Amino acid sequence: MRGIEELTTVIEPAPLPDFVETKYVKDLTERALGYIKAGFPVHFRGASGTGKTTLALHLASKLERPVVLIHGDEEYTTSALVGGEYGYRLRKVIDRFVSRVLKVEEDMVKRWVDNRLTIACRYGFTLIYDEFTRSRPEANNIFLAILQERMMDLPVRRGGEETYLRVDPNFTAIFTSNPEEYAGVHRSQDALRDRMITLDLDHFDEETEVAIVQAKSGLPRKDAERIVKVVRALRESGACEFSPTVRGAIMIAKSLRVVNGHVKGSSVIFQQVCQDILASETSRVGSKSKQAKVRELVKK
Repeated sequence: MRGIEELTTVIEPAPLPDFVETKYVKDLTERALGYIKAGFPVHFRGASGTGKTTLALHLASKLERPVVLIHGDEEYTTSALVGGEYGYRLRKVIDRFVSRVLKVEEDMVKRWVDNRLTIACRYGFTLIYDEFTRSRPEANNIFLAILQERMMDLPVRRGGEETYLRVDPNFTAIFTSNPEEYAGVHRSQDALRDRMITLDLDHFDEETEVAIVQAKSGLPRKDAERIVKVVRALRESGACEFSPTVRGAIMIAKSLRVVNGHVKGSSVIFQQVCQDILASETSRVGSKSKQAKVRELVKK
């Protein structure tokens, strides 16, 4: 293995704290595991707040292999994924073979460091590429040969080392992305999309949302149910630019616990917290009509 400095980005797989595995989540996980065992990368696609990253981490823990995590970025180039030359290595050779003659040779060469994708491919780790479509398509072209031919094309300037890396058989890729209409999201190449199995995630079912809110906040189940009903009613009303998610419900629950607010329609604190959080989550530009809609649903 190479120096430990290259492995500092590796995460040891472990069950996530407070993770809720209802029948809905378990069925989805088992489907994804089946595709991975068949040799295909899995892609979770869905709106913000639908649990893509959490589900990807949960799936990775089931594989019981070290995890490398990459977050998509507009500024990424292929070298940001594969590796590059960072700094210099000084080599000094002292020859004292002849006692009266001292020979000293020095040279300085650029130092190559593997980045996260190369580490995952070389050692057979699980790669989670979170929101991969936020990186430019040309940066992700490296994945075409990795996923199809299981070969990685390496830069020729790597100090005379191999120019192709055979991907370790244990390497697995899990991708996540937001819908293409989201700001800052690029359209994925068709060739890359064809090499993965995409599972489109919608909002969780009510039972799962209640269980998640209760686990994350510590509120009684009845309070979690009440909060989830408000969020789901607003979602189903179709009055929002962006549908409220379980993330909003968690934020409401945690905030109410801190301020000792009561989950009752008559509670001014409950009304205000729901109004602030849900109006923020569901629209880029706030409006009094949406705030009024939230107050109406809270009071029911």
